[in-house]
Amino acid sequence: MGGYPIEKALSLSFIEKALSLSFKEKDLLQLALIHRSFLNENPGAFSESNERLEFLGDALLGLVVAQELFRRHPEKPEGELTTLRSALVRGDTLARIANSLELGEHLLMGRGEEASGGRERQSNLACAFEALLGAVFIDQGYEAARDFVLRVMADEISSVETVPKSAKSVLQELVQRRGVGSPSYRVVEVGGEDHAREFTSEVTVSGEVVGRGKGRRKSEAEAEAAGQALKALGYDV
Repeated sequence: MGGYPIEKALSLSFIEKALSLSFKEKDLLQLALIHRSFLNENPGAFSESNERLEFLGDALLGLVVAQELFRRHPEKPEGELTTLRSALVRGDTLARIANSLELGEHLLMGRGEEASGGRERQSNLACAFEALLGAVFIDQGYEAARDFVLRVMADEISSVETVPKSAKSVLQELVQRRGVGSPSYRVVEVGGEDHAREFTSEVTVSGEVVGRGKGRRKSEAEAEAAGQALKALGYDV
């Protein structure tokens, strides 16, 4: 273990067992679970957050999913395959996978982020899953990373045939049926480093803020805001 702190090693071993993974470099697994807010509150504890691994995992995930869809659906044209891939790699899908793996429970994050619901935040969960994938790739190579994705996303990949309506589309239809105009979205905050921006968006209906969301892209923040708005308006999502 090379002087690795025993309590840290035990914790990571527990996570490995839960994920059915075994890392050669334990620090890569640890790095995948470090939210940047932890560094802000604990300067010097670690050299970086999981954002670079998330960048790598994001690209790798797109390739794995595209390859699998191409193999499974030889009859589908490019446009349909693109739509299916988008449904599988979007933030809410990845957050569900991360939840099933209980990644939120293992994230290292600052107290402020945790107090504001950071362990359940869709963007944090999606980022953690992609960072974990990036860590598996570096530690064990493409085939192992591909096998991991196909194992944990097996149900999602098998069931995605038609893309469900997005939260934004459902919200648009809902408020129009109620005769209160259209939802309006606006970015209220942009944080993070240049290579890893995090957008915060609000959605208003009839001038009232009904939802707020965060995401690595403006579209993801708006989607999360729409989902929160649907819950606030009593729509079962």
